[in-house]
Amino acid sequence: MKGSKTRNVLPGFGLSMGFTVTYLSLIVFIPLSAVFIKTSELSWIDFWHTVTSARVLASYKVSFLTAFAAALINLVFGLLVAWVLVRYRFPGKKLIDSIVDIPFALPTAVAGIALTAIYSPNGWIGSLFSPYGIRLAFSPIGITIALIFIGLPFVVRTVQPVMQDLEKETEEAAVMLGAYRLRTFWKVILPQLTPALLTGFAMAFARGLGEYGSVVFISGNMPMKTEITPLLIMTKLEQYDYAGATAIALVMLIISFILLLLINLLQWRMNRRTIAG
Repeated sequence: MKGSKTRNVLPGFGLSMGFTVTYLSLIVFIPLSAVFIKTSELSWIDFWHTVTSARVLASYKVSFLTAFAAALINLVFGLLVAWVLVRYRFPGKKLIDSIVDIPFALPTAVAGIALTAIYSPNGWIGSLFSPYGIRLAFSPIGITIALIFIGLPFVVRTVQPVMQDLEKETEEAAVMLGAYRLRTFWKVILPQLTPALLTGFAMAFARGLGEYGSVVFISGNMPMKTEITPLLIMTKLEQYDYAGATAIALVMLIISFILLLLINLLQWRMNRRTIAG
């Protein structure tokens, strides 16, 4: 009938929305507001001095550059792993598919110790590079390796279901029209995967920024060189400088939020183009 409102099959929007807002408030909004409240105890001069000291700025650089590099590498190889798991059948496929999720289940401290043992100058892999003066562990390279390890599942598990839903008829039509495989991938497949890739990149990047357990061992924790921001925050907390710790955390929160917002906006625009196309 005209003028009648469309009713949901499952009613209860008001109740479910109330539970959603309450849950998010208790788990996300209230804890985040505590960061702002605790930081407000500092004067503007003290806040600026805390978040712009040379040691803190160096930790920002290490954290953001290594997290970005790791997420970028995972963007490429995560796509490759997802492609192999979806498009090919081979012995041991189930096992490899399960191995992808190991960084989710493995305690980060255990991962950090294992990676340090392997990539240290005396480790299996680190000893191969040590004679050439290349240090993997206790350097930004080691931090990036640790972040690649913990971030890979985010890209694979985000891209994999989207790739499974791709229509192969579109690819076959492109090939029949004379497109080469690389051109088919670049013009037909990749545009459909781009939103999922951006989501996986954003998740891996965000996880890398806040990672502590797997990085603290392999980084070496050298101030101005390999010290990450989460470690600096922990140092402030151990010194009972709670306002200083929350001030640094607030800067990380704001920068991370802006970067993730930009990525989400880019993803939204690409989704609109895909739907329009």
